[in-house]
Amino acid sequence: MSLIISERLPAELAARLSGYRMERDALGRSAASVFRLEGEGLPALYLKVEQAGPFGELADEAARLGWLKAAALPCPDVIAWESDGERNWLLISALPGTNLASASALTPLARVELLAAALLDLHRLPIASCPFDHRLERRIAAAKARMQAGIVDETDFDQARLGKSAEALFAELESGKPGHEDLVVTHGDACLPNFIASEEGFSGYIDCSRLGVADRYQDIALACRSLASNFGEALVQPFLNRYGMPAPDPARLAYYRLLDEFF
Repeated sequence: MSLIISERLPAELAARLSGYRMERDALGRSAASVFRLEGEGLPALYLKVEQAGPFGELADEAARLGWLKAAALPCPDVIAWESDGERNWLLISALPGTNLASASALTPLARVELLAAALLDLHRLPIASCPFDHRLERRIAAAKARMQAGIVDETDFDQARLGKSAEALFAELESGKPGHEDLVVTHGDACLPNFIASEEGFSGYIDCSRLGVADRYQDIALACRSLASNFGEALVQPFLNRYGMPAPDPARLAYYRLLDEFF
């Protein structure tokens, strides 16, 4: 989706952004368009823009950032949320540092350590305090809705699944459902680009629209895949050791990667 954000911005939001220069941020796989905003003497911000509709995620992100902030974990501040029924806008603060996929000032091993520690902090939150339910029953239903709406990108499946249909993968998803869930508060998309750090340490969680109570494997599976893709398989085990899961269940890792194909 390509949007020219200088047009049709809500008046209050346009006024708030006076003096800012906007640059498209192409990193990540969000359906929203993301812009970094900078201006002389002004704090850096990010503006996210998406088409309004049943599969929009910016309202979810705003709610989850507010909850995460109240839980005393670091994340962007929600500055403004706007919708006109056609488009949704979310304006948030920028965190200091760089995402863990790009933080070249830190060694890969240091980034592995930061990712594991960040997930441990999140997973230790009491699930009873989290209002966002992402257990499998709900996520499988959401996956089905996305498939039926035709928005599952079959060209973006993992290499091993390329050439298969969403319907075929959904049949696997239903038949392979694990018999139990080890519930924690998960990030939901625990890939390296969604964690920010500086040389001073961890700065916070971003892209939190899928945060909710789910099996911890939801995060571990995607984190391991992201680490292998960015740094190679050799750093997956140090991550698992640091997290405290030295011998994860390969079937559950595979299942949550399969689930991710629908989002």
